[in-house]
Amino acid sequence: MTIDSGRTVVLWCPDWPVFAACRETGLDPASPIALTEAGLVYACSATARRDGVARGLKLREAQYRSPSLTLLDYDADLDARVFEPVVRGVEATVPGVQLIRPGTLAMRARGPARYYGGEDAAASALLATVAELGVAGARVGVADGPFAAEQAARAAPSESSVGIVAPGASAAFIAPLPVSLVADGRTTILLNRLGVQTLGEFAALPEEDVRRRFGAAGAFAHDRAAGREQARVIARTPPPEFEAEQHFEPPLDRVDQLAFAFRVGASEFIERMRAVRLVCTGLRIELDDERGGHSSRSWLHPRWFTPADVVDRVRWQLQGTGTADTGLDSPIVRLRVIPERIDSTGHHEEGLWGGGPDERVHHALTRVQSMLGHEAVVTAAIGGGRMLADRQVLVPWGDRPPERAGDAPWPGSLPALAPASVFRERLPIALLDARGAVVAIDGRGAVSAAPERFAVGGGDLAPVRAWAGPWPVVERWWDEEHAKRVHRFQVVDDDGCAWLLVRDREGWWAEARYD
Repeated sequence: MTIDSGRTVVLWCPDWPVFAACRETGLDPASPIALTEAGLVYACSATARRDGVARGLKLREAQYRSPSLTLLDYDADLDARVFEPVVRGVEATVPGVQLIRPGTLAMRARGPARYYGGEDAAASALLATVAELGVAGARVGVADGPFAAEQAARAAPSESSVGIVAPGASAAFIAPLPVSLVADGRTTILLNRLGVQTLGEFAALPEEDVRRRFGAAGAFAHDRAAGREQARVIARTPPPEFEAEQHFEPPLDRVDQLAFAFRVGASEFIERMRAVRLVCTGLRIELDDERGGHSSRSWLHPRWFTPADVVDRVRWQLQGTGTADTGLDSPIVRLRVIPERIDSTGHHEEGLWGGGPDERVHHALTRVQSMLGHEAVVTAAIGGGRMLADRQVLVPWGDRPPERAGDAPWPGSLPALAPASVFRERLPIALLDARGAVVAIDGRGAVSAAPERFAVGGGDLAPVRAWAGPWPVVERWWDEEHAKRVHRFQVVDDDGCAWLLVRDREGWWAEARYD
């Protein structure tokens, strides 16, 4: 039996981003689901496509076409993380795997075909391996190169899920496909204007003319269209396995029992990295219960994880707001810890004279957090928002603060310099004019009269030395239920202290003070 050494096998998992998101959130992949990025549909389920949803569609149009559509944010890291166990499972069956993208793998056909007795048998074995890993609906294509093999997998019939292109027939197989599969958007538009719609028509153009007109990128696309693929499978080097997984039989239904049972696994998890001079600064904990439920969460550490820190995170994720002896709704059957952030120990070595006060502070806060819970120790961070109270964010010790929220444009937010004292609960204010009437603001943003007297929280009235405003702040004007409209106002009292006031439907309030 002669097998062409250039033959390639491609495993393709349809709608992988949707499948990964459903596995993470527990949603049904058969329901109408769309993943969004930058306000557009990035990927959608087969049910959503039957309703008319397509990639690149605006969210409002997608929801109009499919009223029951569930929208989720696209997460590229989630795609790769969920696909990694599939890659490792396939590598255990067929070595020499190349990861094209999450959901798509390529491998040389020669070895598997010889081992299983043919390309069809090798493809069936590969599908069986993927099915055992919990991935249904995968397809396999075999052709003379990775591109043609992927197109064969996409065109494979649903009955067999295997598409095999005969040796030397790849060019004829891909000829009816649209030219957009090999060319970028600008080149595709130009070729369509020239009357070139399919790969076969593109391949019929003289190679020298294509290179002269479109450059190296056009020549590469022309070779693909003609079935002359220069790319070959480049097997990846499997990364070292640092993750820890433990199955419980019988399942454990108490937090303290599970935390105690995983102590040895946590020590081995850290020691495997420490043996190659690595430390873990971020990890993900996955829990599967007896009812089929799945819990997954990422945890960060301000320095690096120790075995005790890993056990604490497992306990916090399980108990939530309860206590260590709390019973679980469903017993846990599997626990998996995956390192997400790894760094060299050389970047975390202590100084010549030790860590000093920072180290003592870290150990003290970590000890309190271990005793009282994850959210018992928090640090202050600045978030996004228009009102000052909204910008106060308390982040549990070790968690990542909000990213870029404070740098985003917030029309109506208070410019620098910010007040020194922001009241967690607004203080009621009396702001009166010369006649003793409450100063009002009309719909056009004009004050009824100049403020003359001012009092905080029912105190004595004091003269107002200076004032400025008002400045309107409007939020979610399109949402009648959650719409918010207030006016900001600044006054200086008789003692020379400046106040930031807010006027809403209920009256005047002190939001902050300039100390």
